[in-house]
Amino acid sequence: MNYKKYHRGYYMPPKESLKWSKKEFIDKAPIWCSVDLRDGNQALITPMNLEEKLDFFKLLVKIGFKEIEVGFPAASATEFDFVRKLIDEDLIPDDVSIQVLTQSREHIIKKTFESLKGCKNAIVHFYNSTSFAQRQQVFKKSKDEVKKIATDGALCVRELAKQTQGNFRFEYSPESFTGTEIDYALEVCNEVIEILNPSKEKSMIINLPATVEMSLPHIYASQIEFMSENLNKRDSVLISLHPHNDRGCAVAAAELGVLAGADRIEGTLFGNGERTGNVDLITLAMNLHTHGIDNKLDFSDIPSIANLYERVSKMSVYERQPYSGKLVFAAFSGSHQDAIAKGMAYHKENSLSTWTVPYLPIDPKDLGRVYESDVIRINSQSGKGGISYILNQHYKADLPSILKEEFSYHIKDISDKAQKELNPNEICEIFERDFVNLTSPLEILDYNFNKKDSMQVTLNLSFNGEKKTKQSQGNGRLDSIASALKEVLDINFEILDYSEHSLKEGSKSQAISYVYVDFEGKKMFGVGIDEDIIAASIKGLTSAINRALKKEG
Repeated sequence: MNYKKYHRGYYMPPKESLKWSKKEFIDKAPIWCSVDLRDGNQALITPMNLEEKLDFFKLLVKIGFKEIEVGFPAASATEFDFVRKLIDEDLIPDDVSIQVLTQSREHIIKKTFESLKGCKNAIVHFYNSTSFAQRQQVFKKSKDEVKKIATDGALCVRELAKQTQGNFRFEYSPESFTGTEIDYALEVCNEVIEILNPSKEKSMIINLPATVEMSLPHIYASQIEFMSENLNKRDSVLISLHPHNDRGCAVAAAELGVLAGADRIEGTLFGNGERTGNVDLITLAMNLHTHGIDNKLDFSDIPSIANLYERVSKMSVYERQPYSGKLVFAAFSGSHQDAIAKGMAYHKENSLSTWTVPYLPIDPKDLGRVYESDVIRINSQSGKGGISYILNQHYKADLPSILKEEFSYHIKDISDKAQKELNPNEICEIFERDFVNLTSPLEILDYNFNKKDSMQVTLNLSFNGEKKTKQSQGNGRLDSIASALKEVLDINFEILDYSEHSLKEGSKSQAISYVYVDFEGKKMFGVGIDEDIIAASIKGLTSAINRALKKEG
């Protein structure tokens, strides 16, 4: 691999621009602009049809985007018709501006304005590439010739806006900004600004795209800071970023760019776009959310957003995509599960208002995720904390520590042999099948207690299908049952521990009991569940004995 054929293709500012590096955090959300319907759409193997674009547009409005780039209307009939449909059918909310893209070429700009006639709020986004490589290799034009493409475009949009019914703002992009000499990019943008003459009341947008990501994120931030400090009419100009993800650093570049003075971000949901994609707006927005900043967007139901996106784009959301992927909150590791379970219990017990659960930088419920199925995932690597958490959520069962360990080994062994993950329903089914209210080979049919000097019991039972009756006595109800079982079955065991609690609140609550026995050297738990606490304890005892007998057999 010949690394020597590559060089640093980006351009540093002519003077130091590092004020952004002194800032600790972003204190407010930028203006968001979704380009899913244009930049994202053009990157699809099969671009969205008109109905799919409309569904996506409605989703973006619902999420809260106030600026949405809806297409390149001069590029195709579908693009043109979609813009007209939005306008003619009054589908654009009054507080939403649609944005359309056009090259800085007169006939394309004219077609663009045709599509926008009557639009209440539109941003006309015109661009031309200014990079050294494109000037040299594609256009074969000088700096002045390329600058003239930009200024001619500015003059054209200014005049056509006057002639066309509607309310228009302007956005200019020196495409391939990161591959452009910074002082030259500034010169081009400033001349465009002078032509369009924005005001505080009607600002314009200068978009500085990392059309190709060429540098470390801090270089991009320094470029943005230099532009921000040297653009003309800065108080009437919004600086917008459009980072691509060629180096996998688009999110970092966007965040540092905002620290450096950017006011606005263009990107897509889930980062879809050309090559490695655009910056992921969900990640950026939720990063703000986790720092306690209102991001102004609603991502409280990520599963439904992902479902619509996958349907209309025919793309898939990667399982490990930050915030959005199906596995991003999943903990398979036993130590992670234990820490999460204990952290969540601590938060609940102490009514904490600030989220600090270990391993979870955000509350999954904020994104419409479910703890039981999205966070605690069970396989052969899982530990007792996660497995017992699943039971706690399903039964409200608080297993004794020794039983947690015993049940976790049981679950991990099943998962390992099956070579698969076990979902919460399967775990609960295994718990019920192998630990709870077991009736084979021993089943208690009925019992009657009589309290005299000691607790006396008449016990009817079935053992291996044979019915038997036995009278016995003990210090209490469970002890008298144990004595009767020892005598009638000629077995020896000792109750080592017993505990119980209610499973639900209210008059119809069930009780769950955990009975730990030493059955001729084999120590194991049985679990009983019943509306009656005595019945639950007896079922727990017989479950423990049945497990011991099966293991012995």
